[in-house]
Amino acid sequence: MPEGTIYHNPKCSTSRKTLELLRDNGIEPTVVQYLKTPPTRAELAKMINDAGIDVRTAVRKRESLYGELNLADAGDDELLDAMAEHPILIERPFVVTTKGTRLARPIDAVREIL
Repeated sequence: MPEGTIYHNPKCSTSRKTLELLRDNGIEPTVVQYLKTPPTRAELAKMINDAGIDVRTAVRKRESLYGELNLADAGDDELLDAMAEHPILIERPFVVTTKGTRLARPIDAVREIL
């Protein structure tokens, strides 16, 4: 069975649908509830880089903490620090397989690495 990891929030419908997509494609991933077990700053930076996105794309801008921390004009390092300290700011879900890493926004982006 192919290996994979999903950085999952069970309260998020996109995350639940992505987990279902993985399972429907024969992948029983390691499920990391990232709010309980967040990635390190280095792990997060690697996932973002491997996904081919910029740091700002990986931040949940609709999260109230984003505004409270005045992150709208923050640089990449400051955003990574904030996400590492406050994992609620990490956009979800990230999926890692042997074929690559994707942020499942949209969910269909994950199909590229199945």
